[in-house]
Amino acid sequence: MIRIVQSKDRRVEMFNARPAFPEEAEKAAAEVLAAIRREGDRAVRRYVAKFEGYHGASLKVEAELGALERSLAPELVKAVKAAHRRVEKFSRASLRQAWSIETARGGRLGEFFSPMDRVGVYIPGGTAPLASTSLMTVTLAKVAGVKEIVAATPAGKTGKVNPVLLYALKLAGATEIYRVGGIQAIGMMAFGTKTCRKVQKIAGPGNAYVTAAKRQVYGYVAIDQVAGPSEIAVLTDGSVDVRWIAADLLSQAEHGSGLEKSLCVCTSRSTAEAVKAEILRQCATLSRRSLVERVIDRDGILIVVAADLAEGVEIVNRFAPEHLEIMTKNPLKTMKGVRSAGADFAGAWTPESAGDFVAGPSHVLPTGGAANMFSGLTPDDFRRRHSFVAFTERDLRDTVAAIEAFASVEGLDGHGRAASIRFSSF
Repeated sequence: MIRIVQSKDRRVEMFNARPAFPEEAEKAAAEVLAAIRREGDRAVRRYVAKFEGYHGASLKVEAELGALERSLAPELVKAVKAAHRRVEKFSRASLRQAWSIETARGGRLGEFFSPMDRVGVYIPGGTAPLASTSLMTVTLAKVAGVKEIVAATPAGKTGKVNPVLLYALKLAGATEIYRVGGIQAIGMMAFGTKTCRKVQKIAGPGNAYVTAAKRQVYGYVAIDQVAGPSEIAVLTDGSVDVRWIAADLLSQAEHGSGLEKSLCVCTSRSTAEAVKAEILRQCATLSRRSLVERVIDRDGILIVVAADLAEGVEIVNRFAPEHLEIMTKNPLKTMKGVRSAGADFAGAWTPESAGDFVAGPSHVLPTGGAANMFSGLTPDDFRRRHSFVAFTERDLRDTVAAIEAFASVEGLDGHGRAASIRFSSF
């Protein structure tokens, strides 16, 4: 059911305490990943057949961009291209630039960046083929300069990847595509098999099982973040149409796992009651009504009444949502108090779905409270950062005494000698 509670109600903190790694997902991930490490392709095919129902011989998808484009309705092609342009533009603008500064004695210090050679992206496709995720992951890797971009997505019993999703992957720059989903996709990319060589990093969202698998392969490969079931928080002062707020809350409840979370923080009881009524009215009209009702039945939608906006912001910060909508009279001012959110959507004309599909920043964001410690996916997640030091003789002469002092304290006389020998006849 949908509850309306006061800010101090214990159910607010209970709502916040959603586990990122359910025990059953952890156990399943460990079993499947161990088998893939031992058996490679054989295990991947076995689990694809068991969990996805596909028994075909080929795991790799061959597709040609031009042929895909010709097979799609023009309006779909136009939409994918428009979204791709926006994501690409934002990604290029966000790339960190190399920099350097001069040392006191004429040397230089700084940073530069190099793209990873081979990365993997996971594209959910079970309850909904997330064509937009193709753009929100692969485009970033391409902009970062990655040469080999491996994409894995479930294709069900037929083994046919949704054509719009496939087109978006190819347009964004995927160089290899596999009809493999779930834990088995993460294991295949992390450990490598005869069919698919190992990648250096895996990015992309997924369900609780994919998220658990990503955590368990960390160290074999790098991962982007914890990105599990979708969630949204809306903070409102009553100045925005409650129909819009209800629609936005429902948008994240329809993904299909039943573990989605939607939090609405209001500054008045009357607004809270109006939002609840509107959620129930709109839910009845949705094509995925049964999926949304699963979320409601699991207490996945909560409405909290805060004393004022300041308290509302703190409630949101404790929840640390994947998406935060600030539906207030002065949203940019309110946003200054936000510390923990994957992405912020400011103002009545910024529904979260704009971020999901077209705005520009990646919609691959931390969930399960992980926005307290992780940030959303960026092109720099597909690059390596290199610091560099280029001392002159005078720089080293200035610092050799300090180097020797640290070496003495730490009992590492070889470290000290590596600097001092340059100024002695030892």
